[in-house]
Amino acid sequence: MSDDIHKLIIVGSGPAGLTAAIYAARASLDPLVLEGEPSSTTDQPGGALMTTTEVENYPGFPDGIMGPDLMLRFKEQAQRFGTDVRMEKVSRVDLSARPFRLWVGDPDAAEPTYRAEAVVISTGARPVMLELPGEQELVGHGVSTCATCDGFFFRDHDIAVVGGGDSALEEALFLTKFARSVTIVHRRDELRASKIMQERAFANEKISFAWNSVVDAIEGKGSLSSVRLRDVQTDETRDLPVTGLFVAIGHRPNTDVFKGQVAMDDGGYIVTDAGSRTDVEGVFACGDVQDTVYRQAITAAGSGCMAAIDAERWLEAQHG
Repeated sequence: MSDDIHKLIIVGSGPAGLTAAIYAARASLDPLVLEGEPSSTTDQPGGALMTTTEVENYPGFPDGIMGPDLMLRFKEQAQRFGTDVRMEKVSRVDLSARPFRLWVGDPDAAEPTYRAEAVVISTGARPVMLELPGEQELVGHGVSTCATCDGFFFRDHDIAVVGGGDSALEEALFLTKFARSVTIVHRRDELRASKIMQERAFANEKISFAWNSVVDAIEGKGSLSSVRLRDVQTDETRDLPVTGLFVAIGHRPNTDVFKGQVAMDDGGYIVTDAGSRTDVEGVFACGDVQDTVYRQAITAAGSGCMAAIDAERWLEAQHG
């Protein structure tokens, strides 16, 4: 193997990517992690936990830990075993032949920035947001995209959930375990969710519906105090006093740079089989970039472990 070809490059540095790095480094694969750039909305270093406040459901932290602090520990552990972590964003890849080629910076450059025998993709997914003023500032202070992660903090609160699909109803039903009330805000007069999920929501006395409505504004200084709803048929507005707003209108995987390179489903998630293997030999995927169901830090970390082990075994088979 040429000295300028890395054994393994990991693209992305959330729980999946850094767990893969820990395992790969301990297996003497000398992994290079390209963690993204702070200004990027698609592959922020540290992943989604960098915008999370207190994490109480990650094992090993009985008193909880702040999301950025948890990711710093992941990174320091990976570096302890020799992982090379670089704050660079991949702009182009060529996975058509080995060694694989990856570009940082100018995607039209003739020569790639890096080459690798194996690649782990762990660029994650981002929730679709409402794109309203003040929304990002209140994430972690009343605005959330994950009921499983944050529901506990909203005990006896009045909460709104935006969306009309299965995910929105699952969030709403879960939140009724803690909330005083849950209002589902949906822009149509009927839900898109499966029949059984609709029946469960309609039967829950804590759940009410704001039909034909969208959130037009988010109010609150330091923490959420209310949302302004607009009726899409009459244009009338009203204020809904809530201290929690859960946005459940979908996720987008951060896979644009890999389109046409590996197999993806209709939603753009990378398709994996037999663990973390993609349809390209030597390319593996882990975490939210291929997980449409769980989207938890602990499941992402687990799949990162799988990807590193899969990559190690694959490389061993290639080189004897």
